[in-house]
Amino acid sequence: MRFLLVVPPLAGHVAPLRGVASVLSSRGHEVAWCGPEPALSTLVDGRVFAAGDSAPFAPELRPPGLRGFAALKYLWESYLVPLADAMVPGVAAAVAAFAPDVVVVDQQAMAGALVAARCGLPWATSASTSTELAGPLAALPKIASWVGGLQAGLCARHGVLLGDLRFSPHLVLAFTTRALAGDGRPAVPVSYVGPVLPAGPGEWSGVDGRPLVVVTLGTSNAAAGVRFLAESVDALAGMPSVQGLVVDPTGELVSESVLLARRIPQVAVFARASVVVCHGGHNTVCEALAAGVPLVVAPIRDDQSMLAQQVVTASAGVRLRFDRAKAGDIREAIESAGQYRAGAEKIRESFEAAGGAEEAATRLESLG
Repeated sequence: MRFLLVVPPLAGHVAPLRGVASVLSSRGHEVAWCGPEPALSTLVDGRVFAAGDSAPFAPELRPPGLRGFAALKYLWESYLVPLADAMVPGVAAAVAAFAPDVVVVDQQAMAGALVAARCGLPWATSASTSTELAGPLAALPKIASWVGGLQAGLCARHGVLLGDLRFSPHLVLAFTTRALAGDGRPAVPVSYVGPVLPAGPGEWSGVDGRPLVVVTLGTSNAAAGVRFLAESVDALAGMPSVQGLVVDPTGELVSESVLLARRIPQVAVFARASVVVCHGGHNTVCEALAAGVPLVVAPIRDDQSMLAQQVVTASAGVRLRFDRAKAGDIREAIESAGQYRAGAEKIRESFEAAGGAEEAATRLESLG
């Protein structure tokens, strides 16, 4: 079979599909990627079809400080809808050239759904985060109607009759489990396959024998995270019984007692950690919980607040106010996180049982 993976130029959305693509290829299938260039080629290996220019959709172009409805309005009006319009011609050309049997569409790359439907191809949704599964706008009918109107406009412009472009009627792959995402009932059937961790976790041997506490805010929050990371260094400097490791992409922080690194092999480091302090990015949360490590979550924006609540509800960690937390607050949260290890272990067990990339590949094969 031939599978075309349509994705936005966002590392967190591409990450789970890399493992799925590897499994599909190992089973003898042909796999190709489609998305904005040149960014996509830096995120994946294999054949890539260009679908628009990635420069206007670089994450760093997003205005800082957006919260609430302002953030949602920007996401839809200035990112998702323009991205879909820009990608449609390239996705259509890729479908014509590659002739896929199945199109796999990230929820933020709606051009894939538009083109697949227009061509009569089965398509699957890749839900890299669980945020949309429980219908977060159900209690906000006016905003939900506004989002629906934007999608209807997309469908009309591209000659398609579809419902919600974020949910395929054929298959929705969720890279999480109900144990973490909760019991909210999505509007469509969902296959919970669990997270797909990086194939090459790397190595890390910096543990000195004390419990390791890792602080990371992901790859795209360098500017927003300066204050919080500095407070985290101060917090860890006052905790001699633990070994602190703070990921500082800027390289500007200085400490004599806390380890600092611009990048880390997260899976390898988390396997040795006792507590992870993070922003609530889906991949970071899942990589920590896959190791059974309790979390301190300080959400910055977007879906991170919902993911933080999922962690708290699952008794797998605690939550902090990102914009207000001081060194003392962070230290207190770290000290309390140990009591949530049992909850983190339950999530780890659910991840192992879900099947990951192998299960996702099997589900996709069923569409052929």
